[in-house]
Amino acid sequence: MKRGSDKKKIILELLEKHPDGLTIQEVAKLGKMSRITASIYLHELLGEGKVFEKRVGVYRIFFHNKKFLKEVKEREILEKLKRKLK
Repeated sequence: MKRGSDKKKIILELLEKHPDGLTIQEVAKLGKMSRITASIYLHELLGEGKVFEKRVGVYRIFFHNKKFLKEVKEREILEKLKRKLK
């Protein structure tokens, strides 16, 4: 088994369960890993084309490619950010 494949699987499962996307911090918390570890594997998945990143202001929100293409709209992202800022 390749190094990190378990963590990548966890991240992909989390992103599938959260079609509105997750920040690196949220992935780290939900996946029970450090923020640095989450960031490393999210960027590897990004390079592999398995996740999509959307930058909104200072936030970087990650989505599972399948879920993003099917379910996420621009206004849903903005609503999520509004909730975070409250």
